Amino acid sequence: MDEGSRIADELGSMLDALRGVAWPARHSVRGAAAGTHRSRITGMSPEFTEYRPYRQGDDPRRLDWKLLARTDRAYLRITNDRATLGTTILVDASASMAYPVITRGKWAMARRIAVGLAAVAHAAGDPVGLIVPSERGAWARPPRTRRGVVGEIAHLLAEIEPKGMVELAPALALSHRTSRLVIVSDFLGDLDSVTRAARERVVAGAEVHAVHIVAREELDPSTSAFLATDPERPDVMRPLVDETRAEYVAAFSAWRDDLANAWRGVRASYSQLVTDEVAAQAIRRIVRPATHTSVAQ
Repeated sequence: MDEGSRIADELGSMLDALRGVAWPARHSVRGAAAGTHRSRITGMSPEFTEYRPYRQGDDPRRLDWKLLARTDRAYLRITNDRATLGTTILVDASASMAYPVITRGKWAMARRIAVGLAAVAHAAGDPVGLIVPSERGAWARPPRTRRGVVGEIAHLLAEIEPKGMVELAPALALSHRTSRLVIVSDFLGDLDSVTRAARERVVAGAEVHAVHIVAREELDPSTSAFLATDPERPDVMRPLVDETRAEYVAAFSAWRDDLANAWRGVRASYSQLVTDEVAAQAIRRIVRPATHTSVAQ
């Protein structure tokens, strides 16, 4: 079996495992298009729940005129209004996402997570789009609900090779029209700029999900002495021996704690995923309701 067929089979198995998984909005959606998420615009849904007496200031368009004609009493028809939630998935394709060099585990996991999240959102009727910043600009697919959009996202990600130093913050501006933004990255780049841009999206009413991809080799580096190379700056190498390994592990742990706090500080959800996790299980953690911080064990 060639590599392309293996990846296709892997994605197919993951998507089968995600059938029926829901991804509810974290708050009411400002939108009028019918969908699965609770809407801030009320009174237009056919899903009736109850009547309430009309009060001064209520929208008269929500009056039940037939009931008024029969009873001479003014009541509002209260409904469970639902809306779609436009979702944009931004995937980091910088050189550090190609780590480890042999397996490219981070990039493989990022692809699986992006496709899986796109499939879950699309299954709910939500428009789904993709942004992949690169050295030559951003690959972008605007959110769409059409059939085949998940396959298009998978195909595009399969063609991209992570490389170079890439800033994520400028690409966030391309997602300004979507209500849900997902950032899939190892966050080894322009973190301060990204969180500032994310805060602006949150203040504007969007929900933001930070999905942190961590390689198992980063959490548990080899005990053999070797030179660790910065993938985005190959000229920077540091020895990792017994004396420095413990220091590295402690520093990396503290940095991940600071990263989670940074995302909590801008009111975004944060999930840490490890490259040897089962992708479908990781996706279920990301979409779980009311989860602001989720860390793999």
